Amino acid sequence: MASFQIHKLTSLGNSVAMERAHIGTRNDDLLRVKQAEKVKEVRNLVLQPTSSLKSAEMIDSLQQLGIDHHFQEEIGSLLSLCYQHKNSSTDSLYHVAVVFRLLRQHGFDLSPNVFDRFQDGRGGFNPQLGGDVKGMLALYESSFLQVEGEDNILEEAEVFAKKQIEARLPTMGSALAKRAKYVLDNPFHMTLPSYSTKFYLNNSELGASEKKKKKKKALQELAKVNFNCTQFMHLEELKRISKWWSDMGLSKELAFARNQPLKWFVWTLALGSEARFSNYRVELSKPIAFVYVIDDIFDTYASLQELILFTEAVNRWNIDEIESLPEYMKICFSALYNTTNEIAEKVVKEHGWNPIDRLRRSWAALCNAFLVEAKWFNSGHLPPADEYLRNGIISTGLPMILLHLLSILGEGASTFESGNILEHNTLPVPISSPSTILRLWDDLGSAKDENQQGYDGSYVQCYRKEKVNALEMEKARGHVKNLIRGEWKKLNKACLFSNSFSPTFRSGSLNAARLIQVMYDYSEDHRLESLEQHIDYLLREPFAL
Repeated sequence: MASFQIHKLTSLGNSVAMERAHIGTRNDDLLRVKQAEKVKEVRNLVLQPTSSLKSAEMIDSLQQLGIDHHFQEEIGSLLSLCYQHKNSSTDSLYHVAVVFRLLRQHGFDLSPNVFDRFQDGRGGFNPQLGGDVKGMLALYESSFLQVEGEDNILEEAEVFAKKQIEARLPTMGSALAKRAKYVLDNPFHMTLPSYSTKFYLNNSELGASEKKKKKKKALQELAKVNFNCTQFMHLEELKRISKWWSDMGLSKELAFARNQPLKWFVWTLALGSEARFSNYRVELSKPIAFVYVIDDIFDTYASLQELILFTEAVNRWNIDEIESLPEYMKICFSALYNTTNEIAEKVVKEHGWNPIDRLRRSWAALCNAFLVEAKWFNSGHLPPADEYLRNGIISTGLPMILLHLLSILGEGASTFESGNILEHNTLPVPISSPSTILRLWDDLGSAKDENQQGYDGSYVQCYRKEKVNALEMEKARGHVKNLIRGEWKKLNKACLFSNSFSPTFRSGSLNAARLIQVMYDYSEDHRLESLEQHIDYLLREPFAL
């Protein structure tokens, strides 16, 4: 079950809300006007394609500073220039690696054989390249764009570049060493974009020449205004979500369940921070809230017989047939039923089709998976590892959330509408792979929310038992890490080189996978310091302008 279990951040959320209670007095309109002025300034001053390398560096800067969504048309032109000059035999490793990463990130099917000429003829990278720290950092970043079915040159690149960077850290200047350490821990493709923005804003040099200083300053000023506009919008969204939750009254009726709107909202940031997704983020927070509540019912409160009754009620999806449920379950099911139907009605109004059948069956599949786990661990039975994982992928709650996202975006009116839409082997990769990564990453840490009293096993535990306890823990963990790596390769291929879903949904799928490490990065004292810092950064203080 352990779906969306993260460290308790309610107190942090409350303190942020109190500190920023004056948000309604800030003039968002002035911020938006200033943002538009800065966008125009950057467009006129900076976005003028010159060379392939400078074009790539400009795209990279826009992405790192979180302002690339303002310049999609211009970025398309810059990428075309990069692609036209991708095969130059005189380009440096740094140049080749940056261009390779950016082209792949934007869906260009560029072969990794562009790195062949940097190898030593014996199947490895030339050790003499190690002194090029800038090139090593770019090679390391590009190595995470591996896709399923390729040879292992990018895996070799990752290992080689990491070794060379770590060996030279003691001799680097402080600024370069700081950047190198950050990149090693947070390669850009594997990191939620908003998580990186503050680092690159605070550690971006203006450059030596006056021309470079002027360009860098324009980018930084736009990034700060953009950040403040986004923060204002996110705080308003958080207020809306908190009000919805408070008005519904479940926190009083189900006092045992978690009451953490801030956590639920953070998950929706995987959709992207743009203003056009504001209402979607608010709507997506609602099913996420119910994942937490229902998880608590299954994990910590209800008897097995009550869980069977609740699961049967969710499968029937009939508000008139819940008399057999305990009162607290009636309250929960009624709220779930009404909220889900309200979301479906909004989809009908905006997109012209009704997703209610998809949504109700996604809730049934989730509760069915929860119940399977409850029966396993109520009896003390540990299933085979593969069986545990098949069920555990569904019980993360992420497939159900991503199906809600598809519906809210208005996608797939005829997709997943027959059969059991949430069987593991029928899920498309942009849904199955992030969910598999979540399950394995959570189980790898064997971490529990401080409020969670139940225990529902882990893939590592099932895998070791299957091996008759002869497998060392580190070998089991290594096996899990390899599975996660494999899922990332599948996800890259499906999200970067396939048009089965919209770019918005594919980006959301990748960002969901990126967010997992932040959500489950437990410290030794079971705190989620990365998540606490991320929330602090996103919501507590604006940049001075």
